[in-house]
Amino acid sequence: MPIRLHLGGADLLRCRFAVSPLWEVQGAARALSRPGPYHLLPWQRRSARTAAELGLEPLWALMPPRGYTPDFLCPPPTGGPAPSFEEEIARVRAADPAVAREEIVRSPACAPGAAGGAVVRGMLADPERAVRTLAGLLERVWEALVAPHWPRLRALLEADVSFHARLLAEGGLDRLFTALRPRVSWDGGTLSVDLPHDHAHDPGGEGVTLLPSAFVWPGAVGGAVLPPGPARPPGGERPGSTTRPAGAGRAMVVYPARGVGGLWAGTADGPPRALARLLGAHRAAVLAALDEPASTTDLAVRLGLAPSSVSAHLRTLREAGLLSSHRVRHRVLYERTPLGASLADAGAAGGR
Repeated sequence: MPIRLHLGGADLLRCRFAVSPLWEVQGAARALSRPGPYHLLPWQRRSARTAAELGLEPLWALMPPRGYTPDFLCPPPTGGPAPSFEEEIARVRAADPAVAREEIVRSPACAPGAAGGAVVRGMLADPERAVRTLAGLLERVWEALVAPHWPRLRALLEADVSFHARLLAEGGLDRLFTALRPRVSWDGGTLSVDLPHDHAHDPGGEGVTLLPSAFVWPGAVGGAVLPPGPARPPGGERPGSTTRPAGAGRAMVVYPARGVGGLWAGTADGPPRALARLLGAHRAAVLAALDEPASTTDLAVRLGLAPSSVSAHLRTLREAGLLSSHRVRHRVLYERTPLGASLADAGAAGGR
């Protein structure tokens, strides 16, 4: 039962990528409510005690495992491809309490038994206070659990955008959308996201925003953020229809970023011994750490080296033809060339 986004010509001209710290905060909060997936376990274990102290139950009550999460908690990013968390949380705080109440009613309905809980009843009784409380909890998750890792997370997300932007440049939208399989399918006119809903949406020329995420896995999240209107049933459709009217909301697809499998893995073992003997320990560590594109600062934080030292190693590796670099807005990202990838793989095969 997929969500189907019917994209017309005007929509295809307005497809864009964005990196959203608020969506990562919401994804992190959701991930803390249940164990797994496997690659998140190291982060979950390190974050469990802090999460318990934050009192995230009101957020978790509105995040059913399969179903609707209120739109006002995760509005589409605006104001450029990389809004700040402060800009995004301000939009959450400005949510209309009447709209928030309507959406809070819809969310627990996706999780049988949750609607009668005291936490949800309290939010429904005072939606204005609920908006303040939920925004405050999102801000706490950001400050305690996401912001300390944001340089690494942002590097991962921007590297994913860069990768998919190159696919778009090389093969157009068909190649871009095809690369999102199996989570997303594309038939030349409809973008479908495999989710436990069955409805269609026409963005009406507003396009679709693609958001990579480090916390959404293994599937994707998709749909449309609807404007205020008449009460809607839990599935998100307007009464009497399973097709949302053109322009009824901004379409988004949130999908797993490339490289999330190794994001929280430790690097204590260091680079392979064979590679270290060939290049030197620090230079080998830099090359081995570039499974995904990263900046000088990202690598310095990850490897515990001085930025000046990492910069010198990157320059040497690039001059040797093992790395290439490209600019993504204000940051320069480095990645392995085919020769560098072959050398790293051969070093790994030689053992640690």
